[in-house]
Amino acid sequence: MKLECCWFNPEHNPLECPNIEEGDEYLYSSQRKRLVEKCLDCPVFIRDLARIPEGDLFTSVITILREEYKDQKSYLLSLSSFLTSKSREIKFLHELSNVLQTSMELDEILSVAMTAITSGKGFGMNRAFLLMADKDQKTLKGHLGVGPRNYEEAWQIWDEVDRSNFSLNQLSKQFYKTKLSSERAKFQDILELLSTPCGDATHIFNISLREKRPILVEHASGNPQIDDRVRSALGVEQFLIMPLISRNRNIGILLTDNFVTNKPIAPRDMQTMQTFAFPVAFAIERASLYERLQEEVEKLSRANIKLQEQQQLIVRMEKMAVVGRVTSSIAHSIRNPLTAIGGYARSLLKNPDNILKRKEYLEYIVTEAKHLDKVLEDVLNYSDSIHPVIDYWDINQLVISVITEIEPTISDRNVFIETTLDPDLPPAKLDYKQISFCLKTVMTHIAENQPDARHIQVKTFRRDKMLVITVSDDGAPLPREIKESLIAPFSSTEELGIGVGLPLCKIILEKNGNGFEIEEGLEGGNRYSIKLPQSTEEAQ
Repeated sequence: MKLECCWFNPEHNPLECPNIEEGDEYLYSSQRKRLVEKCLDCPVFIRDLARIPEGDLFTSVITILREEYKDQKSYLLSLSSFLTSKSREIKFLHELSNVLQTSMELDEILSVAMTAITSGKGFGMNRAFLLMADKDQKTLKGHLGVGPRNYEEAWQIWDEVDRSNFSLNQLSKQFYKTKLSSERAKFQDILELLSTPCGDATHIFNISLREKRPILVEHASGNPQIDDRVRSALGVEQFLIMPLISRNRNIGILLTDNFVTNKPIAPRDMQTMQTFAFPVAFAIERASLYERLQEEVEKLSRANIKLQEQQQLIVRMEKMAVVGRVTSSIAHSIRNPLTAIGGYARSLLKNPDNILKRKEYLEYIVTEAKHLDKVLEDVLNYSDSIHPVIDYWDINQLVISVITEIEPTISDRNVFIETTLDPDLPPAKLDYKQISFCLKTVMTHIAENQPDARHIQVKTFRRDKMLVITVSDDGAPLPREIKESLIAPFSSTEELGIGVGLPLCKIILEKNGNGFEIEEGLEGGNRYSIKLPQSTEEAQ
């Protein structure tokens, strides 16, 4: 019996073996490797085995070993394919986790996910479409499509990917920078056809979301659950619907198919796609929430800017209002004396020979001129208060000096001043001129505008880390609205006439951190309080 195989026929040289191709030259030097990798599947070897008579032990052993080897080889190939798939899945999840840690941009995350689905270095699907639920969960809107539009474009894309030799991460970055907007525009018509209302319970997209499971559509043209718009938009018989759900919130739908190669979508493909659907959904939700947060921050920033502008406008308007009240008050305070002076002067011109009337009119003119001088003094004092000179002063000495200066004027109106001064008060940090002006203004106000007041009592004391000066009268207690109007900036009351003194005092004191109050006295009358905070040195 003549055998053909080079193992049994010495006339056949292994170098002539047709099964050894370029790159397999290492098999020439190893019979063992040549037997395992080539000979067991060689037709010549199989024919030689068939020529050996039946019942031959050698033939039976070889046949059993050969069949077992083929089973093991098939199992190893299957296992290798499984490991490759899992390795690809782990690699993608690693890429996605890196993006989750380093990026909050929705488009960048989508670039990684869609590139991984459609790239041969990822899951290798031909096309992928993303539909996202809108903010109100009312519509699934086509958001992004990735992949070739036709066969020619497919080969061009695959050739470009092969030549670039980029990693999956590099491919996604290139897609994000150069192709994202063009891919979205390229599939705009398909994305519009795929959009569907979330309320349509019979639509297969909503069924997948509601049941939280992927659906592999095998025969789209004969499937009554497939909408005509979806069927015409995709143009394929088989496609995979993958729901994207994060924390029981519907994020959207991923559609994938093999539009170009028509390669069947295997159950294993479906499982691997399902594995990474959750991290993709979580990443999309996180990026979407971040985008909304940024929008709200921008809205709040714009609102804050407008609020600041309005506050500045209000401040300007208040300043203008104060200026207007100052102007009106000063004009009113000057107009009355000027009117009186003018009237008396004209009367003098008409009656030049009446000596008694001339004297009376001249006295009126002098009195009104003093009023004008007082108004100017108040305004000048307020102007000086803008740049105060702060130093340490003895409050009691300040009070005594003011009383000594103002007492002759007060006594002309039958008003008498008493003092109760605390001798243990420390020096106070203040502007001497300002506090003196305020004290004189308060006492002058009492003498001129409280006709039933006959005594003024001035006290100094310390209370709650404050140095207090009180000026009390024995006149009728003032109603609350009158007290408020007296210290409102440049207001007027019929009962007390018109003036700028007390409002100026309040503005001057509060501007420099001091307090000014008008309240009812403990034994009747009214009490005017000037409160000066102690400095750190004074309190110790």
